[in-house]
Amino acid sequence: MYDKELFKDKIVLVTGGRSGIGYAIAQQMLGLGAKVTIASRKEEPLQKAAEELAAFGPCDYKACDIRQTEQIIALAKQIKERHGRLDILVNNAGGQFPALAEMINDKGWNAVINNNLNGTFFMSREMATHFFIPQEEGIIVNITANAHRGFPGMIHTGAARAGVENMCKTLANEWSRFNIRVNCVAPGIIESSGLDQYPPQVQSMFEAAKKAIPLHRFGTVEEVANAVSFLASPLSSYITGSTIYVDGAQHLNYDNMGLANTIRELMG
Repeated sequence: MYDKELFKDKIVLVTGGRSGIGYAIAQQMLGLGAKVTIASRKEEPLQKAAEELAAFGPCDYKACDIRQTEQIIALAKQIKERHGRLDILVNNAGGQFPALAEMINDKGWNAVINNNLNGTFFMSREMATHFFIPQEEGIIVNITANAHRGFPGMIHTGAARAGVENMCKTLANEWSRFNIRVNCVAPGIIESSGLDQYPPQVQSMFEAAKKAIPLHRFGTVEEVANAVSFLASPLSSYITGSTIYVDGAQHLNYDNMGLANTIRELMG
């Protein structure tokens, strides 16, 4: 699809890059000539993923909790020591769990908001101050979610992802003076390892959900990676502060109460 040297010599950081969508993004970037660093919290699976990805190009890794500024700074230091610069940041790391709003306690709410919203901001701020602002150039792509009409069954991540989209618009304005572009990719239901984390009862609703999506299928991790590569490339040089939905029109025409209703049924 893209020229094999689209990201030649570009330095890319992909958070949450050890599996699923993040892994696919890292693989595609490597295949297009980039030098990629992947980061996530657990070092052992992260190292294994980096070793696999090395078959496609130069891939570094570093364990990093995006909620901890000190760890982010250590990650920035490693990138600077090994590459001297950073060109593209893909904020993919995040996490959530299905639950009805009235059942989420303070700890669960704060954990998801801290990870998905705060962690994305902390990572963006540190990579901007360490690299993009001094360089007067940089690209940030945030992976959010289809929360266009709310996110019943996952109010915490819906709120966090909506916050990231608004943050994207603000940073696109504030950091335009530094030639930093900031955009989002909002995946719908994607066939990835992330689906395996949900209980069998939730997974059983996926077939019905597939039929309800206007394109009548789930997306692939490669399709999300394609959108990220577009926003990270010169092909989108006049796009900033925007969100691309990769969801088969799910955000326009879909009954998004399926997850919440399934949870209620499980609770009796």
